[in-house]
Amino acid sequence: MASSSSHDLTNSDITRYSRQLILDEFGPSSQSKLKHGSCLIVGVGGLGCPAATYLAAAGIGTLGLVDYDRVDIANLHRQVLYSENGVGQSKVASAKEAMTRLNSNVTVNCYQTILTSDNAIDIARDYDVILDATDNVATRYLLNDLSVLLDRPLVSGSALRFEGQLTVYHYQGGPCYRCLFPAPPPPETVTNCSDGGVLGVVPGVIGSLQALETIKILTGLEVSYSGRLLLYDGLRGSFTTVKLRSRTINCKVCGNNPEITGLVDYVKFCGSKPNDKCLNLSILNEEDRITVELLQRIDKDSFLIVDCRKKVEYDICHLSNSINIPLEELSNAKEPVILLDNIVTDLNKNIFFLCHHGNDSQKAVKLVNDNIFLLKDYKPYRVIKDVIGGIHLWSQLVDPSIPQY
Repeated sequence: MASSSSHDLTNSDITRYSRQLILDEFGPSSQSKLKHGSCLIVGVGGLGCPAATYLAAAGIGTLGLVDYDRVDIANLHRQVLYSENGVGQSKVASAKEAMTRLNSNVTVNCYQTILTSDNAIDIARDYDVILDATDNVATRYLLNDLSVLLDRPLVSGSALRFEGQLTVYHYQGGPCYRCLFPAPPPPETVTNCSDGGVLGVVPGVIGSLQALETIKILTGLEVSYSGRLLLYDGLRGSFTTVKLRSRTINCKVCGNNPEITGLVDYVKFCGSKPNDKCLNLSILNEEDRITVELLQRIDKDSFLIVDCRKKVEYDICHLSNSINIPLEELSNAKEPVILLDNIVTDLNKNIFFLCHHGNDSQKAVKLVNDNIFLLKDYKPYRVIKDVIGGIHLWSQLVDPSIPQY
């Protein structure tokens, strides 16, 4: 007697996915929906790698991978799709190779580019779900508006230090990102993992949960985080869920009378670049800054370097003629310039602030100079500048024995 079925799964499909097929809540109908489903993953880094891995393993039909970057040795502690042999290769090409080895039945489309207002709609229009695995504000707003304009759910994740967040935007009447954050934060207040650090397993947790939410969307299972935000604290081992405010009827993109009907200039809107590289702040005048090349040529006895990185970074590496006063310590001081005077033993020396990439050092100089201006009868007689490019550029241009991190 011939067998019959109400699904289009092959015998090979049934064998491969048997452990999830036998779940009462899943079954062959969900597997069939997943087989015909698609997801665009934007950012194949710490979040995108585990998300892509589990979606491919679960049997999704089509994956789109968007990333402009190449594999770097500093990626490997958290971006587990890649290996030492792949350093220097395109991330999307390397990820596709890994996906194909894992599951050759999945169609993987690669887009080695930065997602912009010009190409986003053409890339995303054929996908059922958009998964945000990026690490910058400009792309976050772009993907939000894109999901609303194309009417696609947006599975959004983030990870920094020991903490992670997860939510689903624009799904079944839920809020979009702009409902919660109509305006972007000032660029200097945003921290990414290049500056703030991240324990590799934390984006692994969040990326895996992003894959789970995507699977539930594609198969019609109840989604856990539409209108809700998951907060994960890896240091304490806690998961907390908070309810988000409802969709805002006057939201500029998903409201009843939207003002935004097309993708805009998100770099201009956010004041930051659409990538996860270190920000290049410019808050000081040129005369308040010094290059590493010029610093190298100055008599070392004439100046003191105040390294304003965190102590843990100072312990990784530092210049011999430096002292460590973290920016946070300066910021919390009632009178930063007095704190500086109390620590610096030779007040006749010029002060050059140094940090990782030349951002916090600018903040430190501005903080001290603003405080000097406010102090009555204080007459500074030192030069106070910041070192452009920080210890990272010093390592590149002056002393390669200093490790880069």
